[in-house]
Amino acid sequence: MGRSISVVIPLCDEFDSGVALLSHRDVEVVTAGDRSVGAVLAAMRKATGRWIVVMDGVAQPGDLAVRLARLGESRDVDLVIASRTGETNAKNALAKVVFPRRLGQPVDPTSGFFAVRRDAVDLDRIRPGGFRVLMELLVRHPRLRMAEVAYHKSADQRGGVLGVVRRGLVFAGHLVRLRTSLLAQQATRSARASVRGWLLRAFAFGLIGLSGLVVNTAVLWLLHLEVLQVHYLIAATLATEVSTAWLFVLTETLLYRKGKPGTVRSRGVRFFLLNHFALAVRLPLLALLVDGVHVDVLVANALTLALLFLVRFVVADSAIYGKGEPTCDEPPREPIRVLVDLDQEIPSPRNGSRPTEAARYLPYRYAVPGLATIGSQVELPELDYFRSQWLGHDTEIQVRVGVVGDRRPLPRAVFTQSAQGLGYHEHLGRLGANFRVRLGDPITVVVSAALARSPHVVYTNILEALLRFVAVSRGAMLLHSACVELHGVGVLISARTDTGKTGTVLRLVREHKAKFLSDDMTILYPDGRVGCFPKPLTISHHTLRAVRSHELSPKEWRRLRLQSRLHSKEGREFALLLSQLNLPIMGVNAFTQRIVPPPKYAVDRLLPCEIVPESKISDLFVIARGELGSGELAEDEATATLLENTEDAYQFPPFRQLAPSIVIGEDDHLVLRDKERAILESALSRIRARWLSTADFSWADRIPDLVGEDATAKGWA
Repeated sequence: MGRSISVVIPLCDEFDSGVALLSHRDVEVVTAGDRSVGAVLAAMRKATGRWIVVMDGVAQPGDLAVRLARLGESRDVDLVIASRTGETNAKNALAKVVFPRRLGQPVDPTSGFFAVRRDAVDLDRIRPGGFRVLMELLVRHPRLRMAEVAYHKSADQRGGVLGVVRRGLVFAGHLVRLRTSLLAQQATRSARASVRGWLLRAFAFGLIGLSGLVVNTAVLWLLHLEVLQVHYLIAATLATEVSTAWLFVLTETLLYRKGKPGTVRSRGVRFFLLNHFALAVRLPLLALLVDGVHVDVLVANALTLALLFLVRFVVADSAIYGKGEPTCDEPPREPIRVLVDLDQEIPSPRNGSRPTEAARYLPYRYAVPGLATIGSQVELPELDYFRSQWLGHDTEIQVRVGVVGDRRPLPRAVFTQSAQGLGYHEHLGRLGANFRVRLGDPITVVVSAALARSPHVVYTNILEALLRFVAVSRGAMLLHSACVELHGVGVLISARTDTGKTGTVLRLVREHKAKFLSDDMTILYPDGRVGCFPKPLTISHHTLRAVRSHELSPKEWRRLRLQSRLHSKEGREFALLLSQLNLPIMGVNAFTQRIVPPPKYAVDRLLPCEIVPESKISDLFVIARGELGSGELAEDEATATLLENTEDAYQFPPFRQLAPSIVIGEDDHLVLRDKERAILESALSRIRARWLSTADFSWADRIPDLVGEDATAKGWA
C-alpha cells in the first residue's frame, strides 16, 4: 500500500537541501529527470500516494509540501496551489486572458508548486509537450475544487533578459496550441449539438417571454391606466404574479417537456422565487425610469423585463430544469475562492485604537449551558431562551458590527484563512454580506452592516457553525436532532432537513404530554445526557398540518402561507442551486430573509408545554418518509446516519470553507471532527437506535407506543 503523500521533484543542482525535511514516514519522494512536463508527468505516474505534490525545484520549503497535502485533505478539495507572492507575472496575466474561465480563478495558474488528489485527475489528458503541469491540469480538468496558499518566492530570472524573452515566446506558443487543441475538442458533434440545443432553448424561452411580456403589459395597463388606477409599482407587482403563472405553464408544457428534475410543485416554487427575485431588482429600476427619467410606464416596464431576460433564462435552464448541468461526473467547481496564508494575521481595527464604550457595548447576551457565553451587538432570536442580561461584557464569543471587506468590488466571493482566523468577502466590496472571525480568547466575529440586518443569517450561517466546534472542544456535540422527554425518558428524533421532525415534536407535546428539549439542535454528551436547545420552530409547508388554526392569528396565517413555501425544502434546494453560481449568495440570502423572514415561533407560543433543561436519552428514532416499517440500527450505522444528518443542516455557503478553517485551542478541524465522532459513538453505545418509516407523517402515532413498551419492560413506567 502506497504512502499518503508523494512529492515529485526534478533532479537539478538548484534544489535546496530542504528536501531532507521530507523524510516523513508517510511521504514518498519521486524524482523527475528535469523540469519538463514530460519528465514531471512520468514521475507523477510512478507516485503511489493519495496526494501528489509537485515542486519545481527552486529552493522551496519541504515542510510546506506536506502542509499543502494536509490542507487539501482537511478542506476536502482536489487541488491546493502554492501561489507565488511578491512578483508580477506576465505569464499569469496572459494565461488568464486566453483562458478566462478555466484559469481565471487561481491567482497563480502557472505555479510550479502544488498538491493534487491523485484520484481527482486523469494524467493521460495532459500533453507531455506542455509548459506547466498545473496549467495543463486546470485546463483539462476545469471543475477541480481548489484552495490557494500564499508563499514568498523571488522572481526567476535565469538566463537574463534574453532568457526571459525566449521562455515568454515558448509560453505564448504553448498557449496558442493549448487553446487550439481545446477548441478542436469542443468542436465535436456532441459539443455542437449541446451549443445548438442551448441556443434553441434560449430562442424558445425568448418567444415564451414575449408572450409573457404581452400578458404583463396588458395586466399593468388594465390595473394602472384603465380600470383601477392603482399605483404603477403595485400594478407591476400584480402583473408579475399573473405573467409568472402564464410563463410557468408555457415553459412546462412547451419548452421543457421531458427529463425534468423534481416535481411540478418544486419547479413551480423555484420558478416563482426566480421571478420574484427579478421583481425585487426590477422595481427600483422601474421607479428610476418612470420618476427619474420620465419614461412611459409601459415602455419602462418592457425595458426592465428585457434587461433581465438572459439572467432568468440562464438560471431557469441550469438551476430549475437542469439542462445546463455538465454531463460528466465531475463535481462543479466551488464558486468561492479559497486563500490560505497561515503566516498572515487578521488586520486589527483601524488605527489600532481601543474601541469606544459604544463600540464595546454588547446589548444582547446569552449563556448556553455547557457551551459558551455570547455577547452580541446583533439580536439573535434563535438564542432567546438563553438570554442572560446579567452577564458582563467578557463573554467567550463576541459578535460585533463593523467595516469588513475592501472598497473595491470583487469578481467572485473570497474566503481567507490566516494564522489567527478567517474571513469572507463578497462581490460588492464593503457593501456586501461580509464577515471575519478571530479565533482567540474571546472568539470575535465582526459582520458587515448588510449582514447585521439579517440576524437569522448571522446566527445560522456563522455563529451556529462556530458553536458546533466550540461544543466539541468542551466535550459535547451539537447534534442535528429533535429531542423530547416521553414516559420519563429522553427520546432523540433524527432526520434529514425538512423531513418532519418539527411536526412530529408538536404532536408529541400536544397529544402525548411530552416535555420539550429541542426540535432542531440538541446538546449531546458522551454519557448519554442531553441538554435542551429550544430554538424557535421553523414552520415549513408540510408542518402546517401540525399547527392548530386557533394557535395563530388570521394575519399570521396569511403571512405563513408565503413564508412556509419560501423556507421549505423546495426553496432551500433552489437556494443551494443558486449557490453553485458566481453570485453574492450570502447577500442574496440575507436580503431574502429580510424581505420574507423565516416563519419561526417559540414552542410555547404555539401550544402549552414544559421545557426541561436536561434529560437522559434512552431511545433514538431515525425517521424517514416511505413504506411503513421499523427496525433496529447497528451502532456504526446510527453513527454514520447522525453525522450525515448533522452535516445536512450545514449545507449553505460558506460552511464548506468555514469549517476546515476553525481551530479551537490546539485542535484543528480534523481533530475536532474525530472528537465529535467519539462523543457521538460514546453516547450511542448507551442508547437503543431504530429507524422508523411512514408514508403519511404519522411518526408521532408510533413513537409513544415503541417507547412505552421499552419503558414498561425496564420498569420506568
